[in-house]
Amino acid sequence: EMTLGIITLFALTATALAEEEQPPDLNDQQHEGMIYVGRMKKDEATGELMRVGFEKDNDIRYIFGTGFDSHHKAQEEWDLHLEHFGEFADHDLADRANRLKHEKNVREYLKKKRHGDIRKDGPKPFGHVDTHALDGGVTPPKYVEVEPFFLDIAPVTNAEYSKFVRSTAYETEAEKYGWSFVLSSFVRRLELLEEADIDPEAENWVAIHGAYWQMPEGPGSSYKGREQHPVVHVSHRDAAEYCTWVGKRLPGEKEYEGAARAGYWHSENRTLYAWGDDDSVDTAIKHMNFWQGDFPWNNTAEDGWKGTSPVKHYPPNEFGFYDMAGNVWEWMRGGKNKARIVRGASYVDSTDGHINHAATLGARSTIHGTTSTGNVGFRCAKSPKRKTEYHWVYHDEEVHGELRVEDEYRASEHASPEKGWEDMFDWGDDDEYGLYVEEDNDPDFDGYVTEVTEDEDGNKQTRKKRKVKKERTRVSTEL
Repeated sequence: EMTLGIITLFALTATALAEEEQPPDLNDQQHEGMIYVGRMKKDEATGELMRVGFEKDNDIRYIFGTGFDSHHKAQEEWDLHLEHFGEFADHDLADRANRLKHEKNVREYLKKKRHGDIRKDGPKPFGHVDTHALDGGVTPPKYVEVEPFFLDIAPVTNAEYSKFVRSTAYETEAEKYGWSFVLSSFVRRLELLEEADIDPEAENWVAIHGAYWQMPEGPGSSYKGREQHPVVHVSHRDAAEYCTWVGKRLPGEKEYEGAARAGYWHSENRTLYAWGDDDSVDTAIKHMNFWQGDFPWNNTAEDGWKGTSPVKHYPPNEFGFYDMAGNVWEWMRGGKNKARIVRGASYVDSTDGHINHAATLGARSTIHGTTSTGNVGFRCAKSPKRKTEYHWVYHDEEVHGELRVEDEYRASEHASPEKGWEDMFDWGDDDEYGLYVEEDNDPDFDGYVTEVTEDEDGNKQTRKKRKVKKERTRVSTEL
């Protein structure tokens, strides 16, 4: 075999390394209205808590899933089941797909009648999780790892969403469809209620024509006076578009629950609610917005609110987050469009699950991504900046094609570019070793170089290579 000796590229390598971005200090990264969640350590010199950088393992680890686990067996779940509305009755969450579900159930019933029982212990579809009947949380609970992230202090408000709409002329899916789900007891005009279609699997929610985020209860209502309440009647896409506009993204549900549990992550200190395990109404009304009284027509509003409440009305959790349980369900990233994940429960839920979902820290459900309703909102998340890494990519004739003669010999600066390769760099100047390097002061410098090698007989060979940003592979733990 021919042995190749590469001409030294010390100067070039030093230049390339100097141009690599230095890893940003996590402690210097701040985002207004957001809180950092990640592993912390105590500074030996000052004694202050500092963020652990990416050079070390800085993931958080906690028990993810329903709060009704072995740690809470002392609570008699059977008493809760006695008053629960049923495993398949999601009275607190309307769903645009429920009519399709109803038709599907009929087809499945007929199929079962003709072909016999369907095995329940058979293979589950991708992304399937078992859930608890009371809070909908994942069961059994399990330890998970989550990379550091920033999360909004509170859900996005009507005032914040109105800025987005005014700036972009964005039209929500409720406006495109022409209707949205409203709790039947909230409809102000009797004729609207009489004409409205009812969700077959959530009979307390009706499709009101003209209802959307600016008119939460339909024509004749307004969000005015509720500017600091969470925006509702937004679909999964409506929420994602807003987050993109502000340079953020929707949170993953493991991120959300990690922030909601606020450091109470392990079996020895894990609790049902942000304030502990006390599910009495007298205690809960001091901490979250939920339903008191008979659902859906009589909310006694002992907590002060019959519907949504201002996002910072109740005290925050240990990390400083507001409304991580109650008030409104919140969209998560992940899932499928027909089963998008929502977390946190809402103002139509109860502490123990005797009305709709139990509004615990593990409360979870799924609805169709196009659904918009009066008790679903969202907040945004953001990943910290990390070091940008580069690597060399060689020109491969099998992949990029053979170089044209005019390109190979640089006969013309404006020669036809090779698709996918030659159009990605500019020609540089020769140096004494045959290394064509871009000028350092060239604003379009992209690290292109021709590498010259020679064999034992002194025959020179050249290979073209360029420095490109290395893609960071992230294995998501979200569904």
